[in-house]
Amino acid sequence: MTARLAIDALIDDPETRIVVCCGSGGVGKTTTAAAIGLRAAERGRKVVVLTIDPARRLAQSMGLTELDNTPRVVEGADGGGELQAMMLDMKRTFDEVVLAHAEPERAKAILANPFYQSLSAGFAGTQEYMAMEKLGQLRAEDRWDLIVVDTPPSRSALDFLDAPSRLGSFLDGKVIRLLTAPAKVGGRSAMKFLNVGMGLITGTLGKIFGAQLLTDVQTFVSAMDSMFGGFRERADRTYQLLKAPGTAFLVVAAPERDALREAAYFVDRLAADEMPLAGLVLNRVHTTGAPQLTAERALAAAEALEENGSQSSTVAAETLAAGLLRLHAERVQVMSRERRTRDRFVSVYPDVPIVEVAALAGDVHDLDGLRTVGDLLGGATDPSGEGR
Repeated sequence: MTARLAIDALIDDPETRIVVCCGSGGVGKTTTAAAIGLRAAERGRKVVVLTIDPARRLAQSMGLTELDNTPRVVEGADGGGELQAMMLDMKRTFDEVVLAHAEPERAKAILANPFYQSLSAGFAGTQEYMAMEKLGQLRAEDRWDLIVVDTPPSRSALDFLDAPSRLGSFLDGKVIRLLTAPAKVGGRSAMKFLNVGMGLITGTLGKIFGAQLLTDVQTFVSAMDSMFGGFRERADRTYQLLKAPGTAFLVVAAPERDALREAAYFVDRLAADEMPLAGLVLNRVHTTGAPQLTAERALAAAEALEENGSQSSTVAAETLAAGLLRLHAERVQVMSRERRTRDRFVSVYPDVPIVEVAALAGDVHDLDGLRTVGDLLGGATDPSGEGR
């Protein structure tokens, strides 16, 4: 039998310092991260929730008008802890790194450089790399007992694991120094090198960064030269932090085939990278208050009522009852399909602990809603049996 994922034991453990929620889009991952953060805070921990997803739902559910790169206190959290929340600002985080690790004049030149502005605003991998930077910053500050990270949706949720090597290699100079080598070598040999190396690279980068690419890159490399190694070192430290005791990954999924297929990808990837997987949160699971009434019996009763209703004076009442029975039958059929989908996942990953979170009647948009989700994560059952 699959072990139950004990969320409360996980967040109550003072050794747990980072919880990373990953999963495909539309499965309630942001809500799960926020609910875990609130529950941990109300159980006495000092928590910050970092969202990398640009969606604004986290701010709304916590009663904040906005989230930015600075942790903001969430008012209304009960208990002896404290809850703060923030949203990654990719460019601002990059700017902070430059300002912190470069001399003032050099930092000014970097921030004004067109290549840097393009890189910091949207180069592939920059968001995930800066998420690693921000997570490293938060952990180094040591102001919080627990950091909960809400990652981007779909398979990009694990791109931040690749970001140190991908962007780190870029900033270390494997590409950039190839671009600038002609200017450093000079002469005819430099032009031959330029033709060979640049032909493959500048076609794509030139479209992104414009005609002044080489000049801008040369200026950028000159200003950033002393910082290249630092990017890789900090990212590697954060990467090791994610593998260390005290970090826990939660894969969030819905009881649907595609979502659990993505969950399987996350589980495999985390295992391959030796990342500490705590378990699976199976979100929005449908339930019923009358599990003993099968779909077949409900449909048979509905048909009988509809037949009798045509000859009865209480047509409206019997029609309503028949409609409710049919709705119940549909719910039971959905539950059966979800159970089969879940069981297929369990058959492949029997050692992955799971907690099932019952579907709620509506969207979660405030702290009370987050508390309800937190209760369900903690093991409470949903008496309503309604769908979220």
